[in-house]
Amino acid sequence: MTRRATLYRMVLPDHVCPYGERAKAMLEDDGYEVDDRHLTTREEVDSFKVEHDIPTTPLIFIARQRIPGSDELEAFLKDQATARSHVSTS
Repeated sequence: MTRRATLYRMVLPDHVCPYGERAKAMLEDDGYEVDDRHLTTREEVDSFKVEHDIPTTPLIFIARQRIPGSDELEAFLKDQATARSHVSTS
């Protein structure tokens, strides 16, 4: 079964958010197929943050779960790995 994630991240002409890059790499390393959606202008980024009530990007959606930020994603992926290891050893 393919695991999918949608990633919204800032990719401006003069700046690519390192946290968005980190989130994408973590998802891919964990075997997710990533729908990588770029926010390409400062106005688009600001509007997106207001719309989703978040202070910063990236914003990740996995199976309808909203994960705001790369640190939160890291914790989510660790929790998922722990849950999978408990299932496989049961």
